Amino acid sequence: MLSRTARAMVKTAKQQPWKAPEFFRGAILPPGRMLAHQASMPRLPVPALSQTLEKYLRAVRPLLDDEEFQHTTQLVEEFGKPGGLGDSLQAKLQMRALERQSWLADWWLHTAYLDFRMSVVLHVSPGIVCPPQNFNGQEGQLKFAAQMVAGLLDYKVQIDNQSVPIDKLGKNSLCMDQYYKLFSACRIPGERRDQVVVYGPGSNVRPRHIVVAHNNKFFAVDVYDENWKPLSQDLIHAQLQKVVYYSRYPSEPVGILTSENRNTWGKIYKLLKKDKSNKASLDAINKSIFMLCLDQEVPRGDHRKSSIAHQLMHGGGSELNSGNRWFDKTLQFTVGTDGAIGLTYEHSPAEGPPIIALLDHMMDYCSQAPEVQETTVEPKEPERLPFTTNDKILEAIDNAKRGLDVQVKDLQLKPVTFHEYGKGFPKSQKMSPDSYIQIALQLAYYKLYKVPCATYESGSTRMFHLGRTDTIRSASVESLEFCKAMEDSGVPPGEKIALLKRAIDGHKKYAQETVSGQGIDRHLLGLKLTAIESGLNVPDLFMDSAYEQALHFKLSTSQVPSKYDSFLCFGPVVPDGYGFCYNPREDHLNFCISAFNSSPETDADKLAESLHQSLLDMRELLSTQAKL
Repeated sequence: MLSRTARAMVKTAKQQPWKAPEFFRGAILPPGRMLAHQASMPRLPVPALSQTLEKYLRAVRPLLDDEEFQHTTQLVEEFGKPGGLGDSLQAKLQMRALERQSWLADWWLHTAYLDFRMSVVLHVSPGIVCPPQNFNGQEGQLKFAAQMVAGLLDYKVQIDNQSVPIDKLGKNSLCMDQYYKLFSACRIPGERRDQVVVYGPGSNVRPRHIVVAHNNKFFAVDVYDENWKPLSQDLIHAQLQKVVYYSRYPSEPVGILTSENRNTWGKIYKLLKKDKSNKASLDAINKSIFMLCLDQEVPRGDHRKSSIAHQLMHGGGSELNSGNRWFDKTLQFTVGTDGAIGLTYEHSPAEGPPIIALLDHMMDYCSQAPEVQETTVEPKEPERLPFTTNDKILEAIDNAKRGLDVQVKDLQLKPVTFHEYGKGFPKSQKMSPDSYIQIALQLAYYKLYKVPCATYESGSTRMFHLGRTDTIRSASVESLEFCKAMEDSGVPPGEKIALLKRAIDGHKKYAQETVSGQGIDRHLLGLKLTAIESGLNVPDLFMDSAYEQALHFKLSTSQVPSKYDSFLCFGPVVPDGYGFCYNPREDHLNFCISAFNSSPETDADKLAESLHQSLLDMRELLSTQAKL
């Protein structure tokens, strides 16, 4: 409960009216249906301090021994005592919530993305692998690429006229803000902090071009006619043929600079911009609707699915297609020569669901749309976007090549399709499929390491205006009890089933609370940042090793469902951890597991095997119910 002084501070603050967000430069919606929808959205709440502290202690309990837990409990009690530091910070945070559209949005954008200085490749930007297509060779590549572009423009029409169907979670409408930050968006590097520019429906600039990359060269290609009608598929195809003809020989891979450490890239970007021609090329890339990468042939080896995942994550290295990229671009679609297609997206403007909605629409279009002939329009010729280099820039390109190649060799990706059953089975047991999969992953990890670990699952907070995510903590007291029981042959099946149900129900409850704005991780971050911005020392609670351990997510996970057999892949968030993304279908499950080869503690192949066995064990366990 807040003190009398704190309550008075909150009472005197007036809630400010809704207005368009300012921290995305140019991201302004014009008046229309979507603007009205956004204005009606509730704002992200600030959870009760006592509730968050209680849940925090329960979340860290399985990660700590008794002595560590006792120490952390004392810090929590001191922080949360009435009239104490926590009470004061909570009041300031609630004031911020009244004065802003979202107390979290700009903090999260900066903390999670724009202030993050490591490379966006592997560490920020996911790759999405779409089902491989039935074409081979360059002409098939160009025909499908033209169809893909037409499908994406078909979706952009809905964005521009604000007719994208509003997402729902049950009966609750969700924030659609992220959908309007996908097209014509780009991250801009800075020496200390990046920014994001969006030339959306409400901006003064209305781009009519995409950028096509081929052989490390970049071309601005207009995809609208003079009347702002999207070009037909055959005209786009003709434009792509011209691009390929004009770029028969490879250029210096300037695009590979976008894979650099952000401080380093920020300095090089500043240097590049000093040249007038380079500045024009950079502006054209930043403003383009999206990037289309026409890749060279990739040797697949024995693991085609894994090879395609690597191609979508990072281009395969400097000897393959990593220079044929601009990793700062929000939407970067790739079409290979052998049916491989997908997307790399820079994560700062949006989470997976809006991206998947876009991809599903594109896939629908490509599978259904007839070829349209258009002969009355003469589109503008593709325009080469040249880059002038000097010795310093060429040296930077060589450094970027070496740096990226080290990262590429270090990344282990393990795409898996589990064919034994899909989400239909847990549904038949009246269990949440997401919770079921998360508990299976807890069991898989425990089988390998005999201990639990801090686990991050992305929980959407889009029930609120400008909502992004909060953490669903899948490692719990209940999940640990279940894992221990499963590894103990002396525990009877009936007891194991009861523990499984408790673990799944506990996860489901935590997930529901998180998406309802009652998560703990963003609240704790807000309290910490409030202290820092108030000129205070970082509270002892956040200097505690338990807090550090709670944020060391050895399992970083996300469910990104699609109507197609697409799967998303991203790198681990800690050196000794795993990335884990899944797309559960009715009769099978799609996973992609990542790890770093440089870590002696992790192995994506072993975790995949353990997960396979855990899923079989859990089905076998539940099948004993009928026999009990």
